Amino acid sequence: MFIKGYVALFIALSALLVAVTHDPRELAATRNAAPEIKRKPILTGADQTALYLPLLKGKRVGILANPSTIIGKRSLVDSLHDLRVDVKEIFGPEHGFRGKASNGAKVADEIDSATGIPIISLYGHKRQPSKEDMDAIDIMIFDVQDVGCRFYTNINVLRNIMEACAESGKELLILDRPDPNGYVDGPVLDMSLKSGIGQFPVPIVHGMTIGEFARMINGEGWLPSKEQCKLTVIPVKNYAHDMYYKLPVWPSPNLNSQQSIFLYPSLCLFEGTIISQGRGTEMPFTVLGNPDLKNAFGFSFTPVSIPGMAETPLHQDQACYGLDLRTIDVDSLRKTGRINIQWMMELYKAYPYKEKFFDYHQSKEMGDINKLAGTTAFKEQIASGMSEADIRKTWEPGLSNYKQRREKYLLYP
Repeated sequence: MFIKGYVALFIALSALLVAVTHDPRELAATRNAAPEIKRKPILTGADQTALYLPLLKGKRVGILANPSTIIGKRSLVDSLHDLRVDVKEIFGPEHGFRGKASNGAKVADEIDSATGIPIISLYGHKRQPSKEDMDAIDIMIFDVQDVGCRFYTNINVLRNIMEACAESGKELLILDRPDPNGYVDGPVLDMSLKSGIGQFPVPIVHGMTIGEFARMINGEGWLPSKEQCKLTVIPVKNYAHDMYYKLPVWPSPNLNSQQSIFLYPSLCLFEGTIISQGRGTEMPFTVLGNPDLKNAFGFSFTPVSIPGMAETPLHQDQACYGLDLRTIDVDSLRKTGRINIQWMMELYKAYPYKEKFFDYHQSKEMGDINKLAGTTAFKEQIASGMSEADIRKTWEPGLSNYKQRREKYLLYP
């Protein structure tokens, strides 16, 4: 009854939906209307049930979901299950469907205790649905909160889901969500450095929602053999890229505050250094420090083992001295439309053992700065003392070219 009650409304709104997702002229008109829509509440794709429940009627459904997959304050999976939508499979990305796994930890298949639906892990022995998985469904829903950064793995999962849908001829329905870091900045990935934390030729902060990024994957031919995924996007209502958006659910265990989400594009680069970003504390990605900086900074914190967040953090049980970024105005940082590389320059200058600063062989908790930055030049630029202005010049013309390519895939001003 609930689904049938929305059919008439869906038909009336379907023309608008098609225009928003496919017609560039309507997109331009929507962008021009940005000042007006900023005064209205933001509604995620999942919140707009009238637009997509009719698309699920009579179909076997698969859902890529995690704790951020919600309608209001409740899991989308639980809500659809109660509405008797035929959800056959739940696909869990990094951290798992219910979000209980640590960063990088493999996740096993299981049965969801709340609904009895099988959960198929895409962060265990496989990274994309199998043919058998896809044969069991007619349509796939993708609904997870992203944070707009190249090294945040949701966009890799998106590509894998799109590939599985394209190969099986199944439709992908994206319930879009805002990008809290809606700007564009950083060097574009040199594809010779392609890795699990960099799969696409985009800058560090790509400035796209999941729905927009999916359109770019299709449009740029980034699927194998340039396959095309049959794609439907339910856009966010009353949203523009420059809007402040407070996430109702934290997207992963170590992005557990609004501050951390806004600081993440700048601080994740420190995973390629000997500097702790606060993993192993309750304030990850809001502090920076190292035991060898005791004589340079007064602020300190001590990483410890925290199950579900960081079992073996860098500098475990050692006092780390450095920068406390919890009190800075991160919304002002967001509005600059730039990542902060001054903190990297400051801590490199203060660190006494320069040869160790970027040497990831020291700890399995360190990453490769080249892969994180997307270029081999960044490490040398910091080490040489190059100015920020000169570093930024080396990101061109790649950054400007990317911004131009990105334009045709945008759904929001």
